[in-house]
Amino acid sequence: MKHLSRAGVFLTALLAWGEGGSLVQRASSKAHLLNNPLGNEQTAQRAGAKLYARECSACHGETREGSRKAPPLAQPEVYRAAPGTLFWVLRNGSLKTGMPSFAHLPEAQRWQIITFLTHAPPAFGTAQRP
Repeated sequence: MKHLSRAGVFLTALLAWGEGGSLVQRASSKAHLLNNPLGNEQTAQRAGAKLYARECSACHGETREGSRKAPPLAQPEVYRAAPGTLFWVLRNGSLKTGMPSFAHLPEAQRWQIITFLTHAPPAFGTAQRP
């Protein structure tokens, strides 16, 4: 199955609709304590943009607008989420929502994606779930 088409399912259910709220809301209560070691590095943000394009955009859209396969990421909940919470989502995924774990990516690459998602906010309100 070639990693369930991981190149685009990266955050498939980060904001999944349904029981228990989004994956951001369901993350471990201790996850928010984890800090992003790459937090303000411009090189990490640029690398994260490239990784997002490779790993996520096929499902979440080039501008994070979402698709039939995945919810939009162009939302304040993602942009404002604690980095540790987003890291938890990437590491654990969700079988229930179809979001795979991205623990196969090196930690540094997961932090780069998180740096991109939290430092390059899209225009809020433009993304809608089809």
